[in-house]
Amino acid sequence: MTVPEPLPAIVLIGHGMVGQRYLEALAERGATATHRITVLCEEPRPAYDRVQLTSYFSGKTPEDLSLTPAGFMERHGIELHLDDPAERVDTGARTVTSRSGQVFPYDVLVLATGSYPFVPPVPGKDAPGCFVYRTIEDLLAIEEYAKTRTSGAVVGGGLLGLEAAGALQGLGLATRIVEFAPRLMPVQVDAGGGAALLRTIESMGLTVHTGVGTQEVLTGEDGSVRGMSLSDGTAVDTDLVVFSAGVRPRDQLARAAGLAVGERGGISVDARCRTSDPHVYAIGECAQAVDGRVYGLVAPGYEMAETAAEDLLGREKEFTGADLSTKLKLLGVDVASFGDAHGAAEGSLDVVWSDSRSGVYKKLVVSADGVLLGGVLVGDADSYGLLRPLTGSVLPVAPEQLVLPAGVGAPVALGPSALPDTAVICSCHNVTKKAITACATLPEVKKCTKAGTGCGSCLKVIGQLLPAAADKGLCGCFPYTRAELYEIVRTRRLASYREILDGHGRTEARGGDGCEVCKPAVGSIIASLAPTLGASGYVLDGEQAALQDTNDHFLANLQRNGSYSVVPRIPGGEITPDKLIVIGEVARDFGLYTKITGGQRIDLFGASVDQLPQIWARLVDAGFESGHAYGKALRTVKSCVGQTWCRYGVQDSVRMAIDLELRYRGLRAPHKLKSAVSGCARECAEAQSKDFGVIATASGWNLYVGGNGGATPRHADLLAQDLSDAELVRLIDRFLMFYIRTADRLERTSTWLDRLEGGLEHLRDVVMHDSLGLCAELEALMAEHVAHYRDEWAETLSDPERLRRFVSFVNAPGAPDPTVKFVPERDQVKPDLAVLTIGGPVR
Repeated sequence: MTVPEPLPAIVLIGHGMVGQRYLEALAERGATATHRITVLCEEPRPAYDRVQLTSYFSGKTPEDLSLTPAGFMERHGIELHLDDPAERVDTGARTVTSRSGQVFPYDVLVLATGSYPFVPPVPGKDAPGCFVYRTIEDLLAIEEYAKTRTSGAVVGGGLLGLEAAGALQGLGLATRIVEFAPRLMPVQVDAGGGAALLRTIESMGLTVHTGVGTQEVLTGEDGSVRGMSLSDGTAVDTDLVVFSAGVRPRDQLARAAGLAVGERGGISVDARCRTSDPHVYAIGECAQAVDGRVYGLVAPGYEMAETAAEDLLGREKEFTGADLSTKLKLLGVDVASFGDAHGAAEGSLDVVWSDSRSGVYKKLVVSADGVLLGGVLVGDADSYGLLRPLTGSVLPVAPEQLVLPAGVGAPVALGPSALPDTAVICSCHNVTKKAITACATLPEVKKCTKAGTGCGSCLKVIGQLLPAAADKGLCGCFPYTRAELYEIVRTRRLASYREILDGHGRTEARGGDGCEVCKPAVGSIIASLAPTLGASGYVLDGEQAALQDTNDHFLANLQRNGSYSVVPRIPGGEITPDKLIVIGEVARDFGLYTKITGGQRIDLFGASVDQLPQIWARLVDAGFESGHAYGKALRTVKSCVGQTWCRYGVQDSVRMAIDLELRYRGLRAPHKLKSAVSGCARECAEAQSKDFGVIATASGWNLYVGGNGGATPRHADLLAQDLSDAELVRLIDRFLMFYIRTADRLERTSTWLDRLEGGLEHLRDVVMHDSLGLCAELEALMAEHVAHYRDEWAETLSDPERLRRFVSFVNAPGAPDPTVKFVPERDQVKPDLAVLTIGGPVR
């Protein structure tokens, strides 16, 4: 019997971003089928997105940050050892020994050990309360320690230092930054950019010390951090110190194994990423490239991973250096630099626009003959995606036209057509314009080239390069838009998702289960048309339950720690003292965190699933009902006190707000709806920032539509003036039903109105002049909604079968979820978040 030859063994030491990219490069080239691959990982979790590390403090979980697709290791036969780092490499015997004592033989060894944080050798650096900012475990430790502290300091004002400062401030600590260089981000930006960045960051409430170093970390009687002394002789109070003063390549294993290393650190490699031992490669931050540099950015690491994978298979590819351009959002400030940002080239010229009031700084570095050499952008980096690929070429327009803001001179917006085919659009994966334009859709670009899957700064330009999509279908299951599906459901009176999918879905989707795009969209259509279709208006009945978004599953908003919030409706923001007392008693009895919202309601946080019906029962008995804060439906109609109390009021804004909120409550729509009524032109209710807003006049009401707050604010447009009560309600009825009928999935009224062909004038023709002959139908649909409205909380409480849904564990009704815990804060509670790791929960 012939014994098959064993497959060549590859051992990868390190499973960070670059290590995972190396595995993917091997898999894409079929090398995982011809090699036996073992990965030794020091951390207790697989590779995750270290670039987005700070997003953990914005609600992302470690699982959200993972870069390892589910089943990837199993599909490719890769053996991953977590929490078991390599401790010794024997290049003579070609073996690696891990911390657990296991010995792994190799034919090829790849070192992707990354870097470690540099901690200045100052007294007190190891005291309790001192941290570095490098891994998820570091963040978990900082988060836990900060719970009982009030102030923090970050040593280092570079990229990670500013992210760490933002994290500490987000944890509620008074935060300061100490940077030895004369400006923040000294590697990326020049003096002007640093000054603009400094002004903006200080305006956010952070204290910044530049041009000084840390002399000592001061400790208290218990040995923990209590302050810092600086090189200028000052001492500052702080309870917590984060060192983020740069990184050093982790080359200790290589040094001990006798591999060549650079004079200032880093494993020496050639253009093919091979070390001084032909059987060993080094990639990423641990390697000193052939140009003598150690690259600390992820894009060069990815290119090194590709190079090593190609060389393993005998293919030609070299890594001789990389573009250090970068674009980031630090503390909410856009910062970008590219090319020769500091103007080091002989004879280079600077073209600068600086506006200290708005915190915007733009500098382009050009040669005497007009070649773009580099640039710095602070506060406004929208042009980065187009300027960076033009580096090294003559600009098509005068450089000053590319930095001037609107209203000053004649700014020029360069389009993608100005870029040559060879321009690198995605620097993370070294993808050119030509490669991107060979694709038809963004998913295709991501799948075929990986462009847009790294830092994301190239996505805007990619979108401009792609052709307009011919297929306007809602998703892979339906060839129709949401508006077209609405008409199909309405005219054919279809109340079943299964019937809609099997009768009108794409051929390949019929008989299937649908997807997470179309199920809630169709569920919303059915809910908005329920009275007309003869369907149950209760969104958790029968098949409808499986179509709903996460929040609708339990008629409450899911919060970060797995608990839920309860928001009773308070029409117009008006509430009696007795009802206010009931809310207080419910919050007290159930231990809920209480917050007054911007929509003039009271939000009760921290309820477990099984507590929801008990809380609702107390509230319903007191006359409250669901505020639909969980649904794509009407949220609130804010109001000022109007003429009843205010000496400037000209109409009763509270009465109108209550009437409108009670009329449109529970109305399901493509997106959430917000409204407000102001009693005079002073606009205290902020009606012009709402989906539909009403402002009183001496002769009646003005109606504004298409407004929006949030991340992309838009002032509402005036639709009609001096309306009577009846005219106002009739016009809002028509506006809302026309929006629900024609908008796309998850499209706000502001976006819908901007997209609507003919814009505001077309809308006015439809809902005021009945140009499409739809007004009677739109009014009838709204009348059906009003007549059939039922409170979802009360409907649930009245049906024992519906109540069975509200348990934490189906197999153990009544058992609370033990992972949902709280800690005290400011006389209330806040989530005590436990993050699951390989070794168990970490707090």
